[in-house]
Amino acid sequence: MSISLVLEVAVGLIVVYYILGSVVSLVTQWINEFFESRGRALEQYLIKLVGDKKIGDLRSLPQIQSLRPIRYKNPLSVFGSVTEPKMIEKIPVATLVDAYFDLAGLTAKKEMELLELAELVDRLPDSEGKKAFIIWINQGVTSLTELRTRTTAYFSGILEQASSTFRARARSFVIILSIAITILFGTDTIQLARNLWTNAELRAIAAAQANAVVAREGASADLSDLIDDLSKYSIKIGWWQTQEFPESNNVGDWMLFIFLKMLGLGVTAAAVSQGSSFWYDLLKKLSSPSTSTSSSKSSGSGSSSTSSSSSG
Repeated sequence: MSISLVLEVAVGLIVVYYILGSVVSLVTQWINEFFESRGRALEQYLIKLVGDKKIGDLRSLPQIQSLRPIRYKNPLSVFGSVTEPKMIEKIPVATLVDAYFDLAGLTAKKEMELLELAELVDRLPDSEGKKAFIIWINQGVTSLTELRTRTTAYFSGILEQASSTFRARARSFVIILSIAITILFGTDTIQLARNLWTNAELRAIAAAQANAVVAREGASADLSDLIDDLSKYSIKIGWWQTQEFPESNNVGDWMLFIFLKMLGLGVTAAAVSQGSSFWYDLLKKLSSPSTSTSSSKSSGSGSSSTSSSSSG
């Protein structure tokens, strides 16, 4: 068994995983932007901080309004360049603290008496933010500077929780989408590895694609280009129409076929769910030795030529 052959097959598999991962990333981005998933996750935690009644007031503050991203109004708006502000996806913690102090009526104050501070906080609607302020005041914290410091630390944790919630949801979606894409294209790792092993032309295509991906530092963001890249490996929608099934009616043959097919699809789905960036980094590392070797050969040739010229 040739080590170089094994490496070529591995590169071919990685290229396919990378392309499928790019498809998943592209579709995930579209869906997240359409449903404003990141913004919804953030708003869920903002409501906890300020309460349902005050969330509208928080959104309307100028420093918050300015953070709304501008995107196409809907998928068809790309033809008319119709855009609109979308839900806020990220808020710097300092901006959120300032906004909260504005809502509470604490911004213009430098120092406050305990009773005055307690009255202002009591006017806030029931929320996690209000509860935190009450706890701190009961602990004897009445300095606005100290309250701002504690609020900054508290809000930093809340914003991190919002980001973690979005990442967890996005990760679950990527896994589900990876399974769906794998089944849709019928990308069976076991069958693909066999094809790469026995087909030198297919391995050459994989090597060329690997070099192209590394050279341009990533795949094309065009979905049709990614699907064209997959078609070079005979990976396409409708694969079940050309799938070779066991010719015999032997139950054992069919059981083995189903087991290997499920295993192959499962391995592919697990690999694709790792993300295109994971496979790109691995592809780059595998391509680096060959690049380094080529560079060494080139510099060696250059040195030889220089020596020859000098001796001449």
